[in-house]
Amino acid sequence: MSVIIIAEAGVNHNGDIEMAKRLIDVAAEAGADYVKFQTFSAERLVTRDAAKADYQKRNDGEADSQFEMLKRLELSEAMHHELIAHCASRNIAFFSTGFDIESLDFLNTLGLPLFKIPSGEITNLPYLRHIGSLGKPIIMSTGMATLDEIGAALGLLEQAGAPRDAITVLHCTTDYPAAMSDVNLRAMLAIKEKFGVKVGYSDHTQGIEVAIGATALGAQLIEKHFTLDRTLPGPDHKASLEPSELKAMVAAIRNIEIALGDGNKQPTANELRNVAIARKSLVAARPIKEGEIFTADNLGVKRPGSGISPMRLDELIGKQASRDYRIDEVIQP
Repeated sequence: MSVIIIAEAGVNHNGDIEMAKRLIDVAAEAGADYVKFQTFSAERLVTRDAAKADYQKRNDGEADSQFEMLKRLELSEAMHHELIAHCASRNIAFFSTGFDIESLDFLNTLGLPLFKIPSGEITNLPYLRHIGSLGKPIIMSTGMATLDEIGAALGLLEQAGAPRDAITVLHCTTDYPAAMSDVNLRAMLAIKEKFGVKVGYSDHTQGIEVAIGATALGAQLIEKHFTLDRTLPGPDHKASLEPSELKAMVAAIRNIEIALGDGNKQPTANELRNVAIARKSLVAARPIKEGEIFTADNLGVKRPGSGISPMRLDELIGKQASRDYRIDEVIQP
């Protein structure tokens, strides 16, 4: 199964529909499977006096509140329809994370093939019950979560009707950008082992190497923020890839998929052509006369590998030479 790559536009459109369309273009040109936005109402998501996260203050300044920041990043219903149409024209699937029940219901009316639980909603019981009842595959991010919290969320989703094999759990570090020392990529494997779920990685680090490493470890889905320009104002731009980097990440993940292979250790057709060149044979360490006994002293090991394998040395010692051999001549069967 091919790794699913979600290019996370998120709120990096800055509330501008034309910028959002350009993000779709970039994701399509990079070869991502989905381009993902965020669907929410600031009024339903946050209180008016909620503080910004530290990373939001660092990346977006402290002049406005979290409510004010989110309000200017909302996408209207009409904008959703316009973006879906643009995705269709660029042959890339539209996707969005709903941050509240009303947003989930709206996305459901749009016919989305799957749903995404953001890290902040993993302890939201009514939200989890609702998304689990929608009958679609679910992706769940687990930033800030413990294994116990992941287990509880999975239990609620299953009780609501979502089978475990329809849920992909993403390891994630909720910080923008996330430090390498905070990634703990092996936690993705711990989640897979404990809960028996499909796993992936939602990457908030700078650069592309961690997403590639997660692919090599067995991630079935990679989600990565991207932007048109990291210097743009907004909370997530600084932790996002620029267009050329997104393209490089997608290409690298596809190469890793090919390189992972089927797990069967056997020589490839190209390797077999090199056996005689790279391996060695038993050779005459000095001239050997017909009828002479082969010994450890008169046999040596050298390339090419076109004669008797050195692994048969013990078998050959004590036998008579069937003909003369000059020094360095390969001993033939």
